[in-house]
Amino acid sequence: MSGTTIQSIGIYKLLVPLHEPFVISLGPICHVQNVVVRLRTADGCTGFGECSPFLTINGESIDTCFAVAQYFAPALKGRDALDLPGCLAELDRIIYGNTSIKSAFDIALHDIAAQQAGLPLYQFLGGQNDKVLHTDMTVSLGPPDKMRADAVRFQQQGFPAIKVKLGGALVDDVARIRAIREGIGPAHPLRIDANQGWQTADAAIAVLQALAEFNIEHCEEPILRHRFMELSRVSAASPIPIMADESCGDEHDAERLIALRACQQFNIKLGKSSGFHRAQKIARLGEAAGFTLQVGGFLESRLGMTAAAHLALTNAAIRHCDLDTPLLFTEDPVVGGIQYRPGGVIEVPTAPGLGATIDEAWLRRAEQVVV
Repeated sequence: MSGTTIQSIGIYKLLVPLHEPFVISLGPICHVQNVVVRLRTADGCTGFGECSPFLTINGESIDTCFAVAQYFAPALKGRDALDLPGCLAELDRIIYGNTSIKSAFDIALHDIAAQQAGLPLYQFLGGQNDKVLHTDMTVSLGPPDKMRADAVRFQQQGFPAIKVKLGGALVDDVARIRAIREGIGPAHPLRIDANQGWQTADAAIAVLQALAEFNIEHCEEPILRHRFMELSRVSAASPIPIMADESCGDEHDAERLIALRACQQFNIKLGKSSGFHRAQKIARLGEAAGFTLQVGGFLESRLGMTAAAHLALTNAAIRHCDLDTPLLFTEDPVVGGIQYRPGGVIEVPTAPGLGATIDEAWLRRAEQVVV
């Protein structure tokens, strides 16, 4: 048996309440419901991964991830953890899709591989710690006065950019952005995310044109993702650059969107792409197309967001980070990992591997299966 043979696999449910509901056009979220994976090799090396499933985006839940992980664990046990292509291909062989839980295994396997190489994960992936990462801070969808107050608070806290959830009726969304601009002024960087809420190309174009005066950096996913063939018309008519999110899950989606000239930017998430191996393919395609790229996430803890931060250091075209959701948690189960510094700065660990684990006390009391 090789020292890097996978000897045990732990699967854990991670449940944390939020300080207040996080509201997007697809609905409110009140509790974090994530799955953590821990792989251990024969030589004692431990790798961690996490996913934050989203029913309305990747079609997965904490329960489906917990169940599918139990298909993966017996198949990976006894395999060499350093055979990344073979292990990841095995996950695809077992089941189609399920990108969220696949990403947790992908992260854990890369954690082990980077530790074995003696390199921080970003360097193992070919990146360098050669740029400062800043996260934006997100304003949830709600009444204009509440959204304005949240935006002002985030500006006062020093976040260099504010992201605003939209996706309602034209008159309501314009009122929201007007209120926010009145609060934070005309110059503070502002981004918007409709989460498919405007649904049709005509509706999206109308809202985007109405928002032209408000100095907005980009808009994420304005229309329903299955209408991606219409996204090029939205991009051509929009005064605001369009960033694909839900419509860009893997490298095949990225290729289609580039060929269609559907957008100018991609938002890359490990939970959509099934992990680093496909996320980096999206990034390379976007970079070659001259796109501006963003790395984001769902409701991962600082463990999952640490993985996303490592990814952000692997490609010069990645210029935006949307890694703020751990700041909404009422409790922090993570040991190590990224640190949030003043001004939205994210400090990435430089120890070998991911540099983040889940506290043992949390793991002991979590619902779990160990193979």
